[in-house]
Amino acid sequence: MANARFLIWVVVFLLSDPQFLCGAPAVHMANGVKIGEVTKDSARVWTRLTRNPERTRSDWAFLNTDRSRFNDPTWDGTDQLPFGLPLDAMDGAVPGASGETRVVYWVDGETTAARVTPWESVDPARDFTRQVSLADLQPGSAYRFRAEGRAAGGGDTLVSIEGGFRTAPARSDAEEVRFAVVTCGDYPRRDDPVNGHQIYQVLAQEIQPDFLVHAGDIEYFDKPEPWAPSVALARFKFNRLYAMPNFLAFHNHFASYWMKDDHDTLRNDCWPGQHFGSLTWEEGLAVFPEQFPVSAPTYRTFRWGKDLQIWLMEGRDYRSPNRMPDGPAKTIWGVEQKRWLFETMQYSDATFRVLLSPTPIVGPDRESKNDNHANRGFELEGTEVRQFLSAMDNTIVICGDRHWQYASVDDETGLREFACGPSSNEHAGGFPNRPEPEHRYLRIGGGFLTATVSPEGPTLTVRHHDVKGVVKNETVIQAAPGFGF
Repeated sequence: MANARFLIWVVVFLLSDPQFLCGAPAVHMANGVKIGEVTKDSARVWTRLTRNPERTRSDWAFLNTDRSRFNDPTWDGTDQLPFGLPLDAMDGAVPGASGETRVVYWVDGETTAARVTPWESVDPARDFTRQVSLADLQPGSAYRFRAEGRAAGGGDTLVSIEGGFRTAPARSDAEEVRFAVVTCGDYPRRDDPVNGHQIYQVLAQEIQPDFLVHAGDIEYFDKPEPWAPSVALARFKFNRLYAMPNFLAFHNHFASYWMKDDHDTLRNDCWPGQHFGSLTWEEGLAVFPEQFPVSAPTYRTFRWGKDLQIWLMEGRDYRSPNRMPDGPAKTIWGVEQKRWLFETMQYSDATFRVLLSPTPIVGPDRESKNDNHANRGFELEGTEVRQFLSAMDNTIVICGDRHWQYASVDDETGLREFACGPSSNEHAGGFPNRPEPEHRYLRIGGGFLTATVSPEGPTLTVRHHDVKGVVKNETVIQAAPGFGF
């Protein structure tokens, strides 16, 4: 019976391939686009050409495998494929295709002034992706664009996707800015099996932020269905997730900044030099900028008008091993990144400074954890960081990673931290539903966070939302020197 199903799949697969039927190469954009690294005058549009217009739909399920193979550097995860099927046959697969892409873009309402980037090839060695840079944009403006794709060697445009985004206001402009923060959103724990995590539908239709920050744990290489101990499987998991309708509906129309953490680098609580099966540390680092429009280095800062500047921290690339004894040399951020943060934040004249960290800095966290600045294993650097940030006027921390929502205040420095919570209720848990003294709000549930900077005051309003967008907590911060609780 299984062999018959396999033969049926082969026939259906071949008949669904336009190149097999007529020799014409198929070019589609099943992963949509990703709009990233937006500034007042620039942006980057991520494109990927695919063989099919949508992700593969099939009944084939990945096989279970022994977790003991995690530490086996020869394990590439192919033993999870039934009957030796190719990865492209599995449900959710989005195989790539060769060809060229370009972007046509214009200020909303000014189509006659549209500009066009050159056609250039996607890179098969980088999962058939290409990132297109847009320059000389107008600050604080709504832009529309059309990402186009065609087969290799030229010819007519075969596929196009229309979308949009907003550029950041100039640093002297006092404008309202609203952004959202999400974390922890792997495919098996999505709350809408057909369309993907429902928060993206809420964000697109109701919140409509100026930009989104994904604070890491975008996918989980070290969770099953399938485990991803190879570059091919890591790409599979990202492509499967970002081909879902709710993701496409949001990311085609809103700018985002992406950060990575442990699970979308390699495995839980990882550090440099480790591996997950055959997936090496270097390979894990390389997949991230291939799949998302991010700058190098991955720690960076963006200014959004007079009243807001954000800092995105890199929490994996430069860290010491977790098991290393705490001391002056033990670090999560590394010497250069920490120096960069301290210098750029001190010289910033933005009203509000918002540091976004993949992991907690204030917490509190579980006693069993030893991977972040809120843990005893990094207590020395954590104390240094909290003391520095609390001395900066109007500065808060927003973090990902934790599977619960909270607002907390460090009892020694007064530094405030807000955790956005996981992307679904199924993903929530891991902390007792009992507030600690540092908590001003605690909820064991999924959802997201929004932050709105208003020039009136100025004020920074932080809201925790559940997965349907309902506000569960609100904190209004008035700008004032000597900021703190």
